[in-house]
Amino acid sequence: MIAIFTIVAPVFGIIAIGYAAGRWNLLSPNASQGISDFAFTLAIPALLCRTIATAEFGSLSPLAVWGSFYTAGFATWAAATLLARYVLRRPAEDAPAIAMTATFGNTVMLGIPLALGTYGAPASAVIALILSIHAPIWWLTGMLHAQATGGQPGQPLLSILRTLGGDLVRNPIVIGIMVGVLWRVTGLTLPAALNRLLELMAQAGIPTSLVALGLTLVRFEIKGQMPTLLSVVALKLVLMPTIAWAMATGVFGLDALTTGVIVILAAVPTGANAFLFAARIDRAVSSASGAVALGTLIAALSAAFIVSLLHG
Repeated sequence: MIAIFTIVAPVFGIIAIGYAAGRWNLLSPNASQGISDFAFTLAIPALLCRTIATAEFGSLSPLAVWGSFYTAGFATWAAATLLARYVLRRPAEDAPAIAMTATFGNTVMLGIPLALGTYGAPASAVIALILSIHAPIWWLTGMLHAQATGGQPGQPLLSILRTLGGDLVRNPIVIGIMVGVLWRVTGLTLPAALNRLLELMAQAGIPTSLVALGLTLVRFEIKGQMPTLLSVVALKLVLMPTIAWAMATGVFGLDALTTGVIVILAAVPTGANAFLFAARIDRAVSSASGAVALGTLIAALSAAFIVSLLHG
């Protein structure tokens, strides 16, 4: 129990420090924005670039990792869509935002610290595989779903894909991932000086991203239709990691470390990207905002529970 507390408490403690700093104006708005910009424009991209460029994949199967995580994600997406339509009686146009909220977790800001805190550097390879296609997969799925339900009226599919592609290639996190992939393709070892530079940036990435998450939470409120809010939080924190665990162990027979990292990344609460997607299509925005806030609050307990199960 002490070991689990040591893993989980510092992560959520830093988030709480960031939240307190934002709520009580301990940091100026310019400083808060600067921390977030540094984390997402420089530090986290450097962390992901170095992780992908240097991770030891060994005999790790990308298809098994992707199959476990993304099967869980798509199953959760389908469950959220059906729930929104036939149980919650929401309009069909709301389903893409609700499904995104139940599926797109805060894998970067929260998943990476929890996975590395639990398993250390060996978790890097699994993290790299999942995050290498994470944002493109869910944004593409969301935009196609919105198009199919009429949530993007008057926009041809090609235009939507072109806009999405443009957004992704300008995203610093996606750029960091792609640079890491391209470097890995060359087969070259990172020069010592460059490796050290990225390492120093990466070391700053986790604490600054957690502080940034806390600062960001000040803007999110637990609001929206309560049945929808509770449903998406349950799908994200319970259903998705359960399916991920079943796929990793029962279908692909992955080892404990790989399974654990997959489950942790599947079990993180809704991330801000889901809110941005909901705002973009202007559907279920309050539910997405509420899920970010409530999910992160509950995750302080659910993460400890999952880590204890994985360690058991």
